[in-house]
Amino acid sequence: MTVEQRGREGVPQSIFGPALRATSTGLLIVITLAAFEAMAVSAALPTAARAVHGLGAFGWTFTGFLVANVVGMVASGQLSDSRGPRTPLVAGLGCFLGGLLVSGTATTMAQLVGGRVVQGLGSGLVITAIYVVIGQAYPERLRPPLFAATSSAWVVPALVGPPVAGALAQHASWRWVFLGLAPFVLAGAVLLLPVLRSLHPPSEPRRAAGPGRLFRALAVAAGIAGLEQAGQHPSPLSAVLAVCGLAALGWGIRPLLPPGTLRVRPGVAAPIALRGLLAGAFFGIESVVPLSLTLQHGYSATVAGLPLACAGSSWAAGSWWQGRVDDSAGPGRRIRLIRAGFILVAAAGALMAVAVMPAAPGWLAYPAWLVAGLGAGLTISSTSVLMLKYTTDTDRGADSAALQLGDATAGALTTGIAGVLVAAAARDTISTTTGFVTLDLLMCAVATVGVLVAGRARPAA
Repeated sequence: MTVEQRGREGVPQSIFGPALRATSTGLLIVITLAAFEAMAVSAALPTAARAVHGLGAFGWTFTGFLVANVVGMVASGQLSDSRGPRTPLVAGLGCFLGGLLVSGTATTMAQLVGGRVVQGLGSGLVITAIYVVIGQAYPERLRPPLFAATSSAWVVPALVGPPVAGALAQHASWRWVFLGLAPFVLAGAVLLLPVLRSLHPPSEPRRAAGPGRLFRALAVAAGIAGLEQAGQHPSPLSAVLAVCGLAALGWGIRPLLPPGTLRVRPGVAAPIALRGLLAGAFFGIESVVPLSLTLQHGYSATVAGLPLACAGSSWAAGSWWQGRVDDSAGPGRRIRLIRAGFILVAAAGALMAVAVMPAAPGWLAYPAWLVAGLGAGLTISSTSVLMLKYTTDTDRGADSAALQLGDATAGALTTGIAGVLVAAAARDTISTTTGFVTLDLLMCAVATVGVLVAGRARPAA
């Protein structure tokens, strides 16, 4: 079928064509807001915690968000598969808006943490529902360019979010970092109204699941939180916490993933597994990039953080690149992009292992992390495209939630390993150089596994 024939039959030709313009704009506004929330709000939280005299409970502003976020992802998947994505999307936007208002008006630490919990729930509900909306509202050939656009929506928040948050906290009030986002949430919701009306339940909806999956999600969230805590504060007690966290994570996550995910089985399980491998390798290294440059080469905090900004830009470029791939001939080209992304991340890990050595030039970190961002942009967006291609109308919500869970879980495991190595170096158990090189090479090995199994991201037999 030619492009002209598809156009005559009313199939949208562009994500910003008349049929999809409002939907695409609304989705991008919501994703940009989530990016600003992640970048700007995190930068303002220390100031907010001091203002409400709650620095002692500062960690709960992140832990509470994380736990609620994981539960929101799973709940959104259940609702999307039984009722369609409209309910979790509307509920998620409402929770996100409510959380901003609660946090922005906080006078106690309990209220601030409570607002963050509500924000996390809303964020989890929204992100899974957005994937279901993309699967329903966009034809298959428009999904790659849409994922390219959503990746680009993170660039500006990553570059200007922290400085804007710092300026507001210093010259106006930290409250405006939260409250200033509220009007934009409303604008995004209004733009999404047309598509909300057109969304429908699955043709063969799942029966609403009981609370068991939500208990599993709570176990996953608790396990992730325990691993992060153990990684940041290693001790005999935290070792016990880490074991308990792993047990809770293992018990909770397996029923929430498609069968065969741990074996990278072809079909929908493979892109979910590959997404986790990429996230683990990338974020495991990124978690210590600024620290390694500061300790090993004496860079200032600003200069040491610049590689992360470089990665944000190249990530968008990689995602744009994959958006130009024609999938009509099958998944072969997409699989090659995924493998190329893993190769780039593995190469970046190996180069970072050199850059963190005191005798090596620290500037090597800049091209290394530029390459890593390009690889992540290629692979992350491509796995999202394949997940939506391989899933079914009935399972789209659960599989979208599994994609997010795999991402969060793998990232938590590898950043926990990073925390253990950094703590060991701080106690002089190992040298800082040994700790950073070991981490970079371990993550290089994880990315190499992705290179070897990328070919499994093909349709199920």
